[in-house]
Amino acid sequence: MAKLYSKKKLVTQKMKPKKETISFLLNYSKALSIHKVGNSTFEIIAN
Repeated sequence: MAKLYSKKKLVTQKMKPKKETISFLLNYSKALSIHKVGNSTFEIIAN
């Protein structure tokens, strides 16, 4: 008889990011600026 893999329950863990990770992403997004000049786009990180 074939195994039914769909009946197994997957263990789900609540994944929470560290405060340092959130801080890094927020600071990165604040420093990133995108400028469009004609048909070109430039990404500049102001750090």
